[in-house]
Amino acid sequence: MRKLIIAIASAAVLGGGTYLATGTNAAAEEVTLYKNPQCGCCENYANYLRDNGFTVTVKPTHELVPMSRKAGIPDDFQGCHLAFIENYVVSGHVPVDTVNRLLTERPDIKGVTLPGMPMGSPGMNGVKRQPFTVYEVGEGQPKVYTVE
Repeated sequence: MRKLIIAIASAAVLGGGTYLATGTNAAAEEVTLYKNPQCGCCENYANYLRDNGFTVTVKPTHELVPMSRKAGIPDDFQGCHLAFIENYVVSGHVPVDTVNRLLTERPDIKGVTLPGMPMGSPGMNGVKRQPFTVYEVGEGQPKVYTVE
């Protein structure tokens, strides 16, 4: 019986250690996502975030371009929707691994963007044809944050 208790306790400690070492998803993070009223892919992206543990409030708007500019995203780097998570902006169909990395590392930037509407990106139909280049936005020109 003692061996069983020790085995269970060890498993719990190792499991907890693994949980802490790998970090948590950004579960229960509040997201406000602004999108064009009729955009279905933006709604798909909101559902993708929900499926990955985020709480998402969707707000339809016709002001995405000026909102994106105000958030620091140059016109050529804007995605098709705009999300605010904690103190960061996430523009476009950014994969959740990148969003979680942003929230874990907490770099001194305004946020990240995946410009346009790449086929096969989260929330978009089609097959991924090339790696997604996600840019960081902050001071100066956007720089590559990651390639997925």
